[in-house]
Amino acid sequence: MSVDGNETGGQGTRRLARTTYSAADLDADLRWWDAANYLTVAQIYLQENVLLRAPLDAAHVKPRLLGHWGTSPGLSAVYTVLNRLIRRTDSAWLFVTGPGHGGPALVANTYLEGTYSEIYPDVTYDGQGVLRLCRQFSTPGGIPSHVSVETPGSIHEGGELGYSLAHAIGAALDSPELLVACVIGDGEAETGPLSGSWNSTAFLNPARDGAVLPIMHLNDAKISGPTVMGRRNDDDVRADLQGKGWEPVFVEGHEPRAVFARLTEVIAGAYETIRGIQADARADADPTVRRWPAVVLRTPKGWTGPHRVDGRLVEGTHRAHQVPLSGVRDNADHLRQLEDWLRSYRPDELFDGDGRIVEDIAGLSPAGDRRMGATPYANGGRLRQPLELPPVEDYALDIDRPGGLTHPTTRVLGDYLRDIYRADRRSDGGGTFRLFCPDETASNKLDAVFEVTDRCWQLPVRPDDDDLAPSGRVMEVLSEHLCQGWLEGYLLSGRHGLFASYEAFAMISASMVVQHTKWLQHAAELDWREPVSSLNILLTSTCWRNDHNGFSHQGPGLIDTVIPLSPGVVRVWLPPDANSLLAVAEHCFRSRDHVNLIVADKQPHLQYLTVDEAAIQAAAGASVWHWAGSERDGAEPDIVLACAGDVPAQELLAAADLLRKELPDLMIRVVNVIDLMALLPPGEHPHGMSETYFADVFTTSVDVVFAFHGYPRALHQLVHGRPYAGRFHVRGFSEQGTTTTPFDMVVLNRMSRYHLALEAMRRASVDGERAERLAQFCRSQLARHHDYIRRNFEDLPEVQEWTWT
Repeated sequence: MSVDGNETGGQGTRRLARTTYSAADLDADLRWWDAANYLTVAQIYLQENVLLRAPLDAAHVKPRLLGHWGTSPGLSAVYTVLNRLIRRTDSAWLFVTGPGHGGPALVANTYLEGTYSEIYPDVTYDGQGVLRLCRQFSTPGGIPSHVSVETPGSIHEGGELGYSLAHAIGAALDSPELLVACVIGDGEAETGPLSGSWNSTAFLNPARDGAVLPIMHLNDAKISGPTVMGRRNDDDVRADLQGKGWEPVFVEGHEPRAVFARLTEVIAGAYETIRGIQADARADADPTVRRWPAVVLRTPKGWTGPHRVDGRLVEGTHRAHQVPLSGVRDNADHLRQLEDWLRSYRPDELFDGDGRIVEDIAGLSPAGDRRMGATPYANGGRLRQPLELPPVEDYALDIDRPGGLTHPTTRVLGDYLRDIYRADRRSDGGGTFRLFCPDETASNKLDAVFEVTDRCWQLPVRPDDDDLAPSGRVMEVLSEHLCQGWLEGYLLSGRHGLFASYEAFAMISASMVVQHTKWLQHAAELDWREPVSSLNILLTSTCWRNDHNGFSHQGPGLIDTVIPLSPGVVRVWLPPDANSLLAVAEHCFRSRDHVNLIVADKQPHLQYLTVDEAAIQAAAGASVWHWAGSERDGAEPDIVLACAGDVPAQELLAAADLLRKELPDLMIRVVNVIDLMALLPPGEHPHGMSETYFADVFTTSVDVVFAFHGYPRALHQLVHGRPYAGRFHVRGFSEQGTTTTPFDMVVLNRMSRYHLALEAMRRASVDGERAERLAQFCRSQLARHHDYIRRNFEDLPEVQEWTWT
């Protein structure tokens, strides 16, 4: 047969190149598919006799049957067809598996193509290797059941559903030759993040980006019931996707020969359409709105598996989702059905006498890095080049004295990012760095980037729009899931970036942070996984300065989310001012295989450190601010005042100022923490301060009053295990908020300068007339503040105008 016909690309009808797909080709592909399906079933079920060289016995079956069969045959069908297209076109493809529970299918296909044995030499390309392949699947000391970090060719685990298309788009950005096949399960299609990801056509530029071919695999069922998209008719599915900028083509059926012939035709047509769109855009450098091709594949769930089990329909239903035959070890009929099922793939014709895949099947694989399991785009560290970073000194604020200058902290970072963009520019308009932000780049004071690039936008641009262009490389979309998903795909395929978000709403994608951290944690254990750029997250518009937006915008919970995660991966940074933010940002952009959480508010704040001081203190993690304390040489302080975060630093310094003026005999030490994880004991985190340095900073016995950006419990969790951890008395965000003044936020949460001064006197056991007078002043100021803001709608002048003197 021939693949030939007319396909609509977006600028009219394009005549596709004629290719031949003979009956012999179809027979060959079906043999590969049989081999992939056989190895998939064998991985789920068998621990011995994996090539069925003897009758199947219950002892050959694993005692615990784990894994998912239902989606696997469809995944292997797509993989098989793509292999043929890759060989014909010599094109670079990445395979993103939304139904991540189809792990055994991807392991099987990467084993068939030889990649698996190259990466894991103990899983040899013979009978002993097949035995090891099967025994390791979902068993202790083996591999997980999902398309995990251990799976060659994967950048997407697929355990938590919803992110496959976002990851695929992120990988395609600035990769002009790459095509990403993204298989989307119909269960995954029900999630919010996946639904939002269809809008990515508004951001994919065919002139300088690669392309994504979504393949929505509709097999009608999830774990225990039908799926929404699976039950919708073709017209509804087509209308839905067309409205988001895609042109779907349907492949439907249960007879393998017919499905394979049609799927080969459709994917070949999609490839030609994509290349046509790209060629047109690259010729005139003025891309217009087009519909990108997509495939809707309807095949039975559990295709080619047991049709009925115990009298109930299985194939094509939710009962095929995981293990269709669950009682094999103690049910003779199930054992017989399993053996019939496995022999239906004719393993004697797939493997030679030594258990190797026969040559005519192995020869169907693409060669070298064109194999989807071997593509460097799925091992992005192979492609990653260090980011060209300008010297941070060029952007630093001049600090004559600590606490005398007020400046928007993130604005200098915006200047720094602008020049990163300026240095990171290819001749085709692409690069290796992008900023991802949900419609908040200007709000977050990072808008200097628009001096050198625009917001990426492929839809119509109107004269009154600001900074929108098809060539733009700032990614703004009102979906935290999509911003972070794009960035994760971008990083895992070898590039660099930053995700900037309002602090409270970063919690929307908090579970994505968890999943990415897990990926990096396990990737570090695999020698073949090359290090990738860190996931850098800037939390700004923070809880303390969202006084104008109100309670919904006030929440520092992402710190609590990441603190318990892998210490080899997670870093939390709380720079108190602009120069320390620059020092932290430079470090984070150079780092690899980390998740860097940077918390820095966008509003004007007092500035304290020179850029050199900031770099030293960020590297140390925590430092004594001698200029702010009142210690005498050789004497232990009466109280330690510590802070982590910009607003906490200001309030703590204001409290220290009060104490120094009114209680000159009180010996105060002031400590600032920039690297939050440095508080952990050294055995619990690579950045953990040594016991000696911790004692030098915090002493071993003096009480510590700690003003903290986040929830107090997080700080207590970090210092647990340090000497006399009960001496740390933490004031932080205590879930009190509303639309109010900036200072009222710290008052409501009992972290104001007056609360801190009162706490310091109590913990230092200060008494006497002067102490009582200061305590009375603090209480009266709090009462005065309460009344003043309700009359004047702004903070007390002495609060608004306070600087360190």
